[in-house]
Amino acid sequence: MAEHRKTDFIAKITWIGRVPKDPSGIRSEAMDVLPLTYAGVPGEQHEGLTRASCVRVKDRHPTGTDIRNTRQLSILSAEEMAEIAAEIGLDALEPEQLGASLVIEGIPDFTYVPPASRLQADDGTTIVVDVENGPCNWPAREIEKDAKGHGKAFKAAARGKRGVTAWVEREGTLKVGDTLKLFIPDQPAWPHG
Repeated sequence: MAEHRKTDFIAKITWIGRVPKDPSGIRSEAMDVLPLTYAGVPGEQHEGLTRASCVRVKDRHPTGTDIRNTRQLSILSAEEMAEIAAEIGLDALEPEQLGASLVIEGIPDFTYVPPASRLQADDGTTIVVDVENGPCNWPAREIEKDAKGHGKAFKAAARGKRGVTAWVEREGTLKVGDTLKLFIPDQPAWPHG
């Protein structure tokens, strides 16, 4: 039995970027291509096979503990970004403001794709979905810089729409316009959750 099953959902990459190694914020910069290694995006803020633990895992690890890096990429849905923008009173949100690595379109309710799902390009480049990327104040600060008075509403509006964090399972290069096939774990949802 296969661990994953291919779905009929295919996402199109509409934007690619990276967060430079700059601890002052999470603003991404657009790129034409996204080279992916097992450590993530070369030269990117979130690059590395491991990372220092943060507040998101404080219930398991003291802050600063070296752990596996499953937050190499931040993947957002163009459809969900449009919903957040409308809710906070903007015509659009820019991927740069959200620290995005990839923006895709074509998978409904993308933020709720099951953990351990795979997104695979035609050349075999494969990304593993870790978990939902919970809304935080970093994007709110970036939005506020560009659109005064709108950043404060981001965190509440982005709940359940902030996309996912992910890591590289198979190295390769992605480009705007590439498509990604969605594979989900072939198991039922845990009934005790």
